[in-house]
Amino acid sequence: MTARFARASLVALLVTLGFTVPAPASAAGATAAATSCYGGAVTVHYGDVLDFGPYRTTSRCNDINMRVVGGDAEYIVACVKFEKTGVCNRWTRVGWSWTTVATDVLDGTKFTVPNGVDLEGSSATIQIAF
Repeated sequence: MTARFARASLVALLVTLGFTVPAPASAAGATAAATSCYGGAVTVHYGDVLDFGPYRTTSRCNDINMRVVGGDAEYIVACVKFEKTGVCNRWTRVGWSWTTVATDVLDGTKFTVPNGVDLEGSSATIQIAF
């Protein structure tokens, strides 16, 4: 009983002093994976080119993700055009938070990203993570 009491006292003391328990390894692993995916994002500007790319998917991400990070556009519309097919997968509305525009893409797949802004004349800075 004294060992239990000693552990409980130690835990109470640590909590009182403001110590916290670290997150389980699986949650930390998921956070690290997301960070590395988005950490490898490229930044592009609407209007610089007709289609962004070409790019090749990497092992950092399972999907192709996009978000608006600057400019006056509320959102953009984009699709992923894979080199193998030459056609867009689907047009997706992309706002200021990460949005998946293609899922379960094999590593090394070559693609471009045709896009447009919400209103002609709007500007947008965009990040693409793949």
